Amino acid sequence: MPNQPSAAAALRVERIDARLAGAAEKLEALRRKLAPSGDVVSEAGRRKTIEVFGEPLSPVQVVERICGDVRARGVRAVLEYTHKLDGAELAAESLRVPPHELQAAHAAAAPEFLDTLRRLRANIHTFQSAILHHDVEVATAGGGTLRQRYLPLDRVGVCVPGGAAAYPSTVLMTVVPAQAAGVKEIAVVAPPTKFGSYNQDLLATCHELGVTEVYRMGGAQAVAALAYGLQGLTPRVDKIVGPGNLFVALAKRHVYGEVDIDSIAGPSEVIVVADATTPASYAAADLIAQAEHAPGSSVLITWHEPLVEQVAQQLAAQLALSPRGDLARQSLESFGALVTARDREHAAAIAELLATEHLHLACEDPQEMLGRIRSAGAVFLGPYSPVPVGDYAAGPSHVLPTGATARFASGLSSNDFLRSNSVIHWSEADLRQNAADIVRIAEKEGLAAHAAAVTLRLAP
Repeated sequence: MPNQPSAAAALRVERIDARLAGAAEKLEALRRKLAPSGDVVSEAGRRKTIEVFGEPLSPVQVVERICGDVRARGVRAVLEYTHKLDGAELAAESLRVPPHELQAAHAAAAPEFLDTLRRLRANIHTFQSAILHHDVEVATAGGGTLRQRYLPLDRVGVCVPGGAAAYPSTVLMTVVPAQAAGVKEIAVVAPPTKFGSYNQDLLATCHELGVTEVYRMGGAQAVAALAYGLQGLTPRVDKIVGPGNLFVALAKRHVYGEVDIDSIAGPSEVIVVADATTPASYAAADLIAQAEHAPGSSVLITWHEPLVEQVAQQLAAQLALSPRGDLARQSLESFGALVTARDREHAAAIAELLATEHLHLACEDPQEMLGRIRSAGAVFLGPYSPVPVGDYAAGPSHVLPTGATARFASGLSSNDFLRSNSVIHWSEADLRQNAADIVRIAEKEGLAAHAAAVTLRLAP
């Protein structure tokens, strides 16, 4: 068993006293740390870029190069980048996981695992079906109708990460909302790794959900393949969803407009708002749970000053016992913070500023605090709603906005797999009643033909 650090000082998590001058700048710097700006790359990444492209390109330039190449050369480009970036030697015919491998993975899966998948799918499908938009029809004064109708997308692509861990939960949280919306064709891409498209739990999950298209490709090349299609292998999709690394996020941004995307997501985030009623052990566990994604941003906000030291001590103790403690420690020291607010109202204002992906209101009367905070990807209330219940079981998707984009963006849901259009069916009485207004606006805009299209229908 690892040795437990003797004191909180062993853990170098930034402490911000938001009551002091200069705190605003520190909070803004904290907000920017994990934003997907696309201009930061590790030294190892820089060396890999030079090795593959022969020059020190930025991540944005790398993505532009890869997407352009896949668009121009299709499968050949995907196979080359899969070899150069993932170290996998694949042929065109082996990019798609064959049906017998999906079936074999499912047959070999533990019954308990499959039972869990079925229960989780039921939870997710129930919630996603309940929130689904439905057609709305309004009668007009003249006997006509106005209708907004919702139709499922025909084909979507799902990106599933596979770098440091396998994520069957991401398959559930993307595929099931799409199925609840009525999408018929779903293509899953995952990198050709032991945690990606070679992971048996992942393949079993796809089979359990009825997904028959699974491709062994990841990174920007997979996003480009979904957006542009690969001749003879897979047609283009209408929308690309799901998390990934910086290159996946930037590739989704690059292809947006050719297809729709869910968001440009960065690393995982959590804010825990706590007070004297919050057990320090709970708060620390919630911070570590997101930090172990590595990278991940974990922030405590409290107006109960003694809790800061108590949580720091719990972090040190729990990290010593965590299998991914070293990774979580790196995240906490690089992207975490323990923030002291003046009072409850000030804590809410800080949480609103940071507009986090996951907001856990672990304080007294969380419902009242919820009324103070508008911007968060998903909100968790009370001591028995830790973030993992949203990651896996509750029903809302765990694909959420990050990098303070929750101030304008929403989490993925079944409604994101619908497109809507309006249907206008006016009667002659409706047209006569509104004709003068239509003609007047058309003439103001100098569009005489617009006006004529109305008046000729009403001429004696």
